[in-house]
Amino acid sequence: MTQNWGMTIPFHDRSLAQSRELIEELPALGYTDAWSAEVNGVDGFVPLAMASQWAPGMRLGSAIVPVFTRGPALLAMQAATLADLAPGRFVLGIGSSSPAIVERWNAGEFAKPYARTRDTLRFLRMALAGEKVSEAYETFHVKGFKLDRPPENPPRIVLAALRPRMLRLAATEADGAITNWLSPDDVRRVRAEIGPDTELIARLFVCVTEPGEDAGKARELARWMLASYLTVPVYAAFHDWLGRGEVLRPMHEAWAAGDRQAALKAIPDEVVDALVVHGDAETCRARIQRYVDNGLDTPILAPIPGGKVPLAEAVRALAPLTEG
Repeated sequence: MTQNWGMTIPFHDRSLAQSRELIEELPALGYTDAWSAEVNGVDGFVPLAMASQWAPGMRLGSAIVPVFTRGPALLAMQAATLADLAPGRFVLGIGSSSPAIVERWNAGEFAKPYARTRDTLRFLRMALAGEKVSEAYETFHVKGFKLDRPPENPPRIVLAALRPRMLRLAATEADGAITNWLSPDDVRRVRAEIGPDTELIARLFVCVTEPGEDAGKARELARWMLASYLTVPVYAAFHDWLGRGEVLRPMHEAWAAGDRQAALKAIPDEVVDALVVHGDAETCRARIQRYVDNGLDTPILAPIPGGKVPLAEAVRALAPLTEG
C-alpha cells in the first residue's frame, strides 16, 4: 500500500458544512490526505481551511487552483494562510485550468498557459519564502510585493501536468505533478517523463457498486464525465499523446457536430473501464493498487454515484485500513 491515500473533499452528495462529520472520520479510516478541487462548486481553499481544523494531522492539497483566475499576490496570500493553518501539511497545487473556466466563466484570457504556470510557480517560490518580489515575468509583472506574514514552513508546490513539457517543468522546478483521467498503464508513461523521485499525484474517479451489480449504470455516468473532459483541447491532446487518438476520434467528431448522444455511444467500454475505477469495493481497491504499483505515489479518490452504494459507505469501503 502506498504511504499516501487521499480523498477528494467536500463530497458530491452534500455541502461543505454537511461534510464535516465524514471529513473528521477520514484519519481514523487511514486516509492520509484530503484534496480539494475548483471547477464550478466550492473554491479550492475554504474546504482545506475547514479540514485543517476538522481533521488535524492530514496532509491538505489543492488539485488544482488555476493560475489565471487570481492575481499572483492573492494566490500567495491564500497559500500562506493555509500554510499557517496546517504547518508543513499544506501542498499548493496550481495549473492552467481550461479556456471554459478561465475565459467563459471568469472573464480572463487563456493565453500562454505553460508560461503563465511557470511564471506563477517562480513568483510563488520567492513570495512564500518571504522575499520582496519585483520581477518582470513573461506573462505578468510584479513590483514590490512582500507577504506581511510569510509562512514559517513554505508549502510544497505541485503542478497540474499532462504532457511532456509541463511534466518536465513539474519535475525540475516544482515539488510534484498532478494528473488525472489516466489508466494504470498510462502511469508508467507519465512516470517516465518526471523520473523516479518526483511525487506523482492523480485524482481517480471511483464508482463503488454492490457485488454482482450490473456495470451499465456506472459506465453510463462515466461516459458523460469522459465526454465532458476529453473533448477539452488539453485533455484531447493528452490522450493523443497516450495513444488513444484514433479510438476517441468518433467521439470527438460526434461532439463537434453537436450530437451528444452519438458522442457518448462512441466511447468504447474498454476506454471507460481503463479510465474510471468501478466495481465492488474489493475490485476498486485492487484497481487503485495497480496505479500505485505502476508508479503513482498519491491516489486522490473521488467517489462518484452510479451504483447502489451510498457515498459515505463507499468512502469507508475504499479506505486503506479495510484492505486485507
